[in-house]
Amino acid sequence: MRASEGTSVARTGISAEEEKLLVQRIQSGETELFYQLIRPYERRAYVIALTILKNNADAEDVVQEALLKAFTHLAQFRGESRFSTWLTQIAINEARMKLRKNHGEMIGPIEDHENDDGTYTPRSFTDWREIPSEALERKEVREKLITALGSLAQKYREVFVLRDVQHVSIEETAVALGIKTGVVKTRLLRARLMLRDLLSAGFDGTWGGQSHFPKGTKPWT
Repeated sequence: MRASEGTSVARTGISAEEEKLLVQRIQSGETELFYQLIRPYERRAYVIALTILKNNADAEDVVQEALLKAFTHLAQFRGESRFSTWLTQIAINEARMKLRKNHGEMIGPIEDHENDDGTYTPRSFTDWREIPSEALERKEVREKLITALGSLAQKYREVFVLRDVQHVSIEETAVALGIKTGVVKTRLLRARLMLRDLLSAGFDGTWGGQSHFPKGTKPWT
């Protein structure tokens, strides 16, 4: 279930040109087309909001607010990035603001100043081996994967979910998060390494032993 850079259009069901045309028509007064524009991206906005907030109700509220803001301010959208990227950026900002509002006294600044060249050292450099598809269907396995992802710092969760779950390009991810493409790559690599260390022992030893994942495969896909 791996995805290449070119699969994002197929997954969303709307091309960049179609997206651009819809934006132009809505800006010209055909506001009834707005749902057609945002429909392919509602799930992405929800997933990234949930990644940040870890609460379904809050994530749903954030998505509704993000969609409303996108509609209200669409006239100001100049097409410097894709609309989908712009909407994702709005959802991220709304989620971060809600997180601060809900837990401002419990957390530090959203964006710290840690050196993203990084110091994380993985416990092992062995490759993944494929997780059996039937195992991924088990509730407990999915819960382990969610728990492992939830244990990562927010900035790593954001990059990982956009790139490896939602299959957003590196460039779009950088724009949405307001960081450089090199930082996206570094954070993504570190997120993958940390997840591998969390999951490599397998669940109850199911994937233990000496066999490895084929080079290049990802156990979360």
